[in-house]
Amino acid sequence: MDITTMRIVVTLISLACFLGIWYWAYMARNRARFDEAAQLPFANDD
Repeated sequence: MDITTMRIVVTLISLACFLGIWYWAYMARNRARFDEAAQLPFANDD
């Protein structure tokens, strides 16, 4: 296995991880949780 093959493998693994995280973040069942987390900076503690 030469360095070019290693670079290709690492690039493909990185792409797969990126697409997996992207898919997880945009799944409909996570929307409510992410919307709630997005509003936390604006919540009043009073």
